[in-house]
Amino acid sequence: MTTLLSSEFDVVCPCCGAVQTVDAQLKRVVAHQEPPRGDKPELDQAQRILAEAAARREALFERSVNDERTRGDALSKRFDEALEQARHEPVTRPARDIDLD
Repeated sequence: MTTLLSSEFDVVCPCCGAVQTVDAQLKRVVAHQEPPRGDKPELDQAQRILAEAAARREALFERSVNDERTRGDALSKRFDEALEQARHEPVTRPARDIDLD
């Protein structure tokens, strides 16, 4: 860490362990140091991580394309069902507020 001025003090976050240096005169955070993370990916794993991310994106894209292809079929099926239901229902005049008096 750096040397602190007389008006500066360190505050440690109880949740994540980050260290913030606060200047009392300026009433501002003048420095921030993140806690060391244990789950940092190593550089030699970068190729594998990028390949997994690309495969995941490709799978999501393929699923989206497949959903769009079958969307028309699903919509036409729902339309046909609604049309058939409308054919079997009797045609009635909707009730209006003025008719209820």
